[in-house]
Amino acid sequence: MGRRCVDLPDLLAAAHARLGDVALVSPRLRGLDLSAVRDLRLGSVGVLGVVDPDDEAGEAMLRQLGVRTFVAPDAPAADLYGAVVGALAVPSVPSDGDGDDLTEEDEITRRGQVVAVWGPAGAPGRTTVAVNLAAELALGGREVVLVDVDTQAASVAQHLAILDEAPGVAAACRAAEHGTLDVTSFGRLAPEVLPRLRVLTGLPSPDRWPELRSGAIERMLEVARLDCDVVVVDCASCLEDDDELSYDTVAPRRNMAALTALDVADQVVVVGAGDPVGLQRLVRGLQDLAGRDVEIGGVVVNRLRASAVGARPMSRVQSLLERFGGVEAPVLVPLDVERVDAALLAGTVLHDVAADAPVRHAIASVAAALVG
Repeated sequence: MGRRCVDLPDLLAAAHARLGDVALVSPRLRGLDLSAVRDLRLGSVGVLGVVDPDDEAGEAMLRQLGVRTFVAPDAPAADLYGAVVGALAVPSVPSDGDGDDLTEEDEITRRGQVVAVWGPAGAPGRTTVAVNLAAELALGGREVVLVDVDTQAASVAQHLAILDEAPGVAAACRAAEHGTLDVTSFGRLAPEVLPRLRVLTGLPSPDRWPELRSGAIERMLEVARLDCDVVVVDCASCLEDDDELSYDTVAPRRNMAALTALDVADQVVVVGAGDPVGLQRLVRGLQDLAGRDVEIGGVVVNRLRASAVGARPMSRVQSLLERFGGVEAPVLVPLDVERVDAALLAGTVLHDVAADAPVRHAIASVAAALVG
């Protein structure tokens, strides 16, 4: 039994109502995007592309959206049956890192790693660490892209004095949704701000968070790693799942940008503040990450000072984190308001205003540990 849907919303409604097992879609279906294909697959509906044999552009577009099985409009019944079986065999939910949204050629050429910079609530200095970490990696001779996916308070653009009226991350996600994001278009959206360092700016207003859908974030990061050695991602602090929306796989969720970045990341750098409140949040944050099966690439205690934790702050914090967080060698970044403020005022990185400062060397050690 088949059903002919009049448009994409009708197709998604039919899939949500379990009225079919396979959706036949054309590259000319208005509104079809990456999220729609993922929503169909998350609903256990196979997706079969109907494309003329000579329509290479249409097939390429559907492949960019995640469609993997195709059939010609005039295919005989036996071929159609085989294509339907093939569409049903595609996993409903892609496994982490399997490159489902990439072509075979992309899989062969992929070379960069994704490093997510995350920290608990309370402004521990995630963006300061992310910006300077990316700069140190670039100074070490690697091609780096810094991506701001913070849906709460994006600020990478302000740190580097970049105009963000047209946020690069939103444009990249929009292109990913429509199957037009590739290495060339990504390069146009991420300008070079320092030698070997490009930046994809974040949302200028937090109310635009629905533009950053999970599938688009994943595709964007996979494209980014095709053209660089390291992708540094600045994430928001909140990792809570939206319980009321978790039963609706179609609805966007505000925290999915950070959750997706953490799932895609090869390593995660965790940043906490060097005071009693920040350290408590850091320990709890590490416990939250332990349940997400992520690779911790480093733990950074930022703005460390004796006035907040007592005498011999370094040994105190090391002992505390080893006892309560299982962290043996955290990177301790001393408080240096004057130099950090100077870099922020100049719209640049610590290397340019305080190359010999301990705060800069501490972050540089994180970069060195990440790349071995």
